[in-house]
Amino acid sequence: MSAVPRTVVALGAVSLFMDLSSELVHGLLPLLLTTVLGASMVAVGIVEGIAEATASIVKVFSGALSDRFARRKPLVLVGYALAALSKPLFPLATSVPLVLVARFADRVGKGVRGAPRDALIADVTPPGQRGAAYGLRQALDTAGAVLGPLAAVGLMLVLAGDIRQVLWVAVLPAIAAVAVLVLYVKEPARRAAGERAPRIAFASLGSLGRRYWTIVALGAVLTLARFSEAFLVLRAHELGLALALVPLVLVLMNLVYTAVAYPAGVAADRGHRRALLLCGIAALIAADLVIAAWPSVAALAVGIVLWGAHMGLTQGLLSALVADAAPVQLRGTAFGVFHLVSGAALLVASVLAGWLWSALGASATFYAGAAFCALALAGLAIAARQG
Repeated sequence: MSAVPRTVVALGAVSLFMDLSSELVHGLLPLLLTTVLGASMVAVGIVEGIAEATASIVKVFSGALSDRFARRKPLVLVGYALAALSKPLFPLATSVPLVLVARFADRVGKGVRGAPRDALIADVTPPGQRGAAYGLRQALDTAGAVLGPLAAVGLMLVLAGDIRQVLWVAVLPAIAAVAVLVLYVKEPARRAAGERAPRIAFASLGSLGRRYWTIVALGAVLTLARFSEAFLVLRAHELGLALALVPLVLVLMNLVYTAVAYPAGVAADRGHRRALLLCGIAALIAADLVIAAWPSVAALAVGIVLWGAHMGLTQGLLSALVADAAPVQLRGTAFGVFHLVSGAALLVASVLAGWLWSALGASATFYAGAAFCALALAGLAIAARQG
């Protein structure tokens, strides 16, 4: 198999730096909210859900605009630059609403860049390599998600647990991400000179077909099952893990995610997509059940490993499925709608998770996740019979 395009590698490096920055923040943000600012579990769920849903809504419009103008990189650049500019707001925040503003700005940046970036990968990658391309970008992105919490742990120990000082460090890799994007990401020409740009018409989404909408529905149900990883961090803190070590939860999850994502992408290109989906769903069901049933740090670690395996098996694969199902002239829009539906599901899931945690305890949150995941598995089985 030939190497993936250099633009994909460059985008992977950009993702690595930005995710290092974002996960350094994300590994400490639930603790900033609950221990420093006194927020409730429901407030954490609302902050996380609104932030991620905002990103998904913006992706629809940025994806459609990238189709309209046949340019992906300018929107990708705007998105990463906005995320970088939001990073100083976290250490400056003195209340939950200010944290929400910071998360909102960060996630708008994610929304602006997400669909055009995913469409750009499809633009530069032959169909037979897309599983590997999305898997590689996801693996590099997740490598940053390993380094971010590790940096958070080290800095918390060095800086005597001063969360605000640690959050200032997140600004540096965010700047590096923007620099790599400007210098090394190249975009191919996608429209002949004089060719008219297509109008943005969301009515044309009806032409995407049953295969695409099945993928959208599957992604939404899996998102309902997974909710925000902030609840993994809070579960570790509830079980007594030392404050400075809590970000190791995300390190462990993302180490597994990184190790699995690229091999899973290669396996997808070799025709094993259904098996990867089934294994990924089974891994998430097992993760939720283990975390819910056994309240110990050891059981949580097992659940986190399974959670990371689920992410590696499914996330790059879902992107490859969307890319293959969408026509090139609607590719950005198709990714935007996919992320919009998943983001709406994440808003519901995160608020529900916070409410269940507050009302019934942590176990209820994870049992509910297993139930939604079982629903996704049942839906996949029905689709297989009908297809």
